[in-house]
Amino acid sequence: MITPAMIDSFALFSDRLKLAFQRMDAAYQKAAAHYDFHCSGCEDNCCRTRFHHHTLLEFIYIFKGFEELSAAKRKDIRQKAEAVCSESLESEKHGETIRLMCPLNEKGLCLLYDYRPMICRLHGISHEIHRPDGQVLYGPGCDVFMNIAEKQKNVNFDRTPFYKEIAMLEKAFREKTGNSQGVKMTVSQMLIHFF
Repeated sequence: MITPAMIDSFALFSDRLKLAFQRMDAAYQKAAAHYDFHCSGCEDNCCRTRFHHHTLLEFIYIFKGFEELSAAKRKDIRQKAEAVCSESLESEKHGETIRLMCPLNEKGLCLLYDYRPMICRLHGISHEIHRPDGQVLYGPGCDVFMNIAEKQKNVNFDRTPFYKEIAMLEKAFREKTGNSQGVKMTVSQMLIHFF
């Protein structure tokens, strides 16, 4: 799925993606600090949530981080990713959804934390999204956050500017590479493509 030409083109977008992620992280930290919310790998761990990611830019960015790991670590992660994909597929056959640990999580920490996708950066605190039709969608935070937040004044964390920025970068990247292929993959599904 990732071609050498796409990786070459990614270099033109890498700095802009990093800046977008930095702005995202700063806004998230500001909102989290208001609630004195700190993620510490709780039982509800979002690393067990089956998020789907939708951008080639994030796919390649994870790949770039993955390349920095040792060969032995990449092999270990790949095996874990294959197991997660296999177990998830089997549960889907039975109409079930299971929560499995992300293969990048090691001892409660993400091995590719600096390269993590947008939803991994934004998950945890309650948020809002402003749709183009004017409708505002509200989403809750994780259980730990909700227990903390119920005792405090709500601060709106608007994800909209970040979604727009990433969407515009993705559009420009796809135009540059001539790639119109859609992406809807979990991190585990991405990782099994990295050998």
